[in-house]
Amino acid sequence: MPGGGFSKLPNGSVVVALTLPSPAGDGRKVRVLVHAANRARALTRLRNLGLRAVYLRGNTEPPTPDEITAVLHHPDGLLWRTAPEELRELWHPIRALLRP
Repeated sequence: MPGGGFSKLPNGSVVVALTLPSPAGDGRKVRVLVHAANRARALTRLRNLGLRAVYLRGNTEPPTPDEITAVLHHPDGLLWRTAPEELRELWHPIRALLRP
């Protein structure tokens, strides 16, 4: 089961972080961050991009403060990078993950 969690921000919005299998099917895992008005909308944003079986059960792996800062400063509010995190890898926009 994918790990994930969320953090509620002071303005009422949330940042959801999920660790999922890579859509490329190469056996890697990716950490996906989504900023939205609430948890349901965050998951809907991912489902609309083609990640259909995305669920958030519990709060076992909430986003770190660095992850929250990264997603808040990105215009799309959707980021990813491989997991476990490599120190040299930067965050990528979600469209880079879903390219054919």
